[in-house]
Formats: sequence, C-alpha cells, structure tokens
Amino acid sequence: MNTTDLLRRTFIDFHQMEDFARDPIIMERAEGVYYWDTKGKRYFDAIGGIFVACLGHRHPRVMDAMRRQMDRMTFAPPLHAISDVALEFVDKVGQITPGRLKWVKPFSGGSEAVEAALKFVRQYFKQTGRPHKYKFVSRYYGYHGGTFGAMAASGTGTRKTKFEPHMPGFLKVPPPTYYRDRFADWDECNRFAARAFEDVIMNEDPETVAAVIVEPIGNTGGIITPTAEYFQIIRDICTRYDVLLIFDEIITGFGKTGQMFASQTFGVTPDIMTVGKGISSGAIPLAAMIAREDLGEPFLGPAEASIQFMHGHTYAGNPLACAAGIAVMDEIVENKLWERAECLGQYLRPRLEAMVEKQGVLREVRGKGVLLGVEFSRPGIGKALKHTALANGLILRVDPDWFALAPALITTEAQADELLGLIDKSLKEALVAAGPS
Repeated sequence: MNTTDLLRRTFIDFHQMEDFARDPIIMERAEGVYYWDTKGKRYFDAIGGIFVACLGHRHPRVMDAMRRQMDRMTFAPPLHAISDVALEFVDKVGQITPGRLKWVKPFSGGSEAVEAALKFVRQYFKQTGRPHKYKFVSRYYGYHGGTFGAMAASGTGTRKTKFEPHMPGFLKVPPPTYYRDRFADWDECNRFAARAFEDVIMNEDPETVAAVIVEPIGNTGGIITPTAEYFQIIRDICTRYDVLLIFDEIITGFGKTGQMFASQTFGVTPDIMTVGKGISSGAIPLAAMIAREDLGEPFLGPAEASIQFMHGHTYAGNPLACAAGIAVMDEIVENKLWERAECLGQYLRPRLEAMVEKQGVLREVRGKGVLLGVEFSRPGIGKALKHTALANGLILRVDPDWFALAPALITTEAQADELLGLIDKSLKEALVAAGPS
C-alpha cells in the first residue's frame, strides 16, 4: 500500500492534502481517552475525536450492545418498517429530553439532523396555513453542518463562501462576543446581542420568519458561552412572534455542560433540538431531530392527505446505531455522568486559567462543564499550538486565537492532570515557536 499515493486520492476534513501527506497521522486503534497511530505513538484525546466520544473510545457497555444487536439485525427496510430497537431509541430519547420534546426522528449525522429540522419547520408552517414563514435567523460564527441547508444557516466565512450562492432565506446576527468590548459588562452585552434577533425578525416581517437556530455554546467562534438571560430573551422573542426556536445541541448534548443538555444548563427549552456526536460516543454514526410533540400533529392524517414528513435517509434509524445510542443514554443516566462533567470542569477550569495566565497570554476561559475554551490575548498562538500539541501526543480543537477541549466524561483526575501537563508543555513550546509579540 502506497500511503502517500492514497492520501492524494482522498480528503481529510479542512486540510490541505499536500501538506498533510508530508507527515500524516494515521490512527490504528483507540481505547478510553487515548488513540494510537500506526507508528505506535499514543495521543491523549482531549476532545473525544471531535466532541464525539463522550464515554471514551470503545466503551464496554456500548460495544456489548452493538455485538448483541449484530446477532439480531443490522438494517431494517426504511420504506416498509421500523425496527423494534429504533422505537426503543425514540422512547429513550423522549425520556431524557426537557419539556415536550418527544417527537424523535433518528439520523446518521448532525448535518442530516439539522437539514431535517429546517425542512420540518418549512413543511410545518405550510401545513398549518402559514406558507410565507420560511426564513431562518442564526448567528455569525455558528456552524450547523456541511450540507447546503446547514451551511446556509452557518456563519463560518471561508467554510461556506467556496460554495456560494447558498439557499435563500437565511439571515444572520453577530454573537455576543462581537460586542463585548463595547459594553461595560458581559450581561449587558448579551442583552444587546439577544435583542438583535428581534430587530431582524421585525425588519424582515414576522410573517416571513419561521425559526431561529443557535448553538447554546458556539464552537467555531471559540466556545462562545452566552448568559442564561440571553437565551431567555431569545425564547421570549420567538414566542412573541410565533417563531420556532431550534437549539443545535450536536456538540453540547449528552452530559458535557453539566446537565444532559445545554438547554437544561441554561434553563431554556427550545421547540426543536438537533443532537448527534456524543449520542453514540463515536461508536457508529447517529443523530436525531427532536421536536415538541404537538409540532408533529400536522403531519398526521390519512394516506390520501399526503401530509407526512417528506424526508428520509437510508440509514436513518439504523438498528445497530440505535442500539449504541440506547447504551450511551443508559450509561449517562444511570451514573449521572453530567455531574461528573461538572466536577471535572471545576477541576480543569481554574488550572487552565492559572496555567495560561502565567504565560501572560490569557484573555478568557469560557464554557460549561467539560466543554471549555481558552482564548489568547495575543493573536496567532494557536497556529503554533496546533503543531506542538500533536507533537506531544495531544489532540485539541485549535484555532489561531483559541483552543478547546471536552474530555470524556469518564476521565479520571489522574488523566486530567496528565492532560493539563500536556497542554502546559505544548503551550510553552508554542510560545517559543511563535516568537515575541
């Protein structure tokens, strides 16, 4: 096998392949909070692959559930039936979600779930006599997925401009971090940013706006963590103008923020939620769109009415994936692992603050639970940190001005100390590589 030739015939997400092929990382196996590459080098996985492996890699309970399901059935005919395990998955999701979020449609990835939510909303308003409500309001820096509808809802610059023009009907407001230097305190900044949604809805005409979609904690902007009041203001605005509120919890869901979902962490329940990533702890592709139960009623009727949800995917509700998801939810619920996330976050956060502040480059540490982001006061350090972290066997989410981590909920205190040591070493080396400010 000619590795270099093969690498030139594929794509790694958001990497220039010619550069990647010079010194590729090819993973061979994973266990708990670690990866090993084909050269035998071990990596501490500080972000669960990409905010996915919330129980670590190859969790025994999840592996056992998948083995049992493999002996029964691995695919059900989606145009003719639903599997028993998919129905159990729907029931299990409905037991852990807040409020009336009980209408569940499984998918095989977060982008699929977001795409489904957008289509669900538009069809819902058409079938309830309001066909002109089709616009969506989201945030700059937000990321909702790689498919065209999800990209149109995203506000991530070059990740989307290469594919323009995008679908019409998608509008943006800045996140609260955009305004933070213009206000005396973070609370007032958030109030201003939240009210921007109302400005857009009013100026676009509320009769044309269908939904607001936001990540409770924004990843691509640097773990942007608004106040609880920010979300309450948006919730009130959406209710006032008959606009549905969608929380994209693909990153924040399943225990990371100190509650099962970030909506519970911030005390605001949306009308629709999209989940993915941690729902299977990375064992197999799985996601879901979850809606308020009453929102599903306009889709019920006789066959001749043709009002069913006109959307489907071949692997949506896959039995093997649903078995993994059930095992993950059971493990989190039975052991209250959201509490572990809170404790682990309280252990890591002050140590991260002290570590980076000691180097004189800390602007802020933000996040909830184990989902934490560190922003540098000096731009560009992240470019060097990305290289030094990997050289030291550490996988982080790194941007030029910040880095993020979300270690598995099973991480021990000893492993947390190991993680902090790797970050400290990598940051010091990155500062040397970056040179004086």
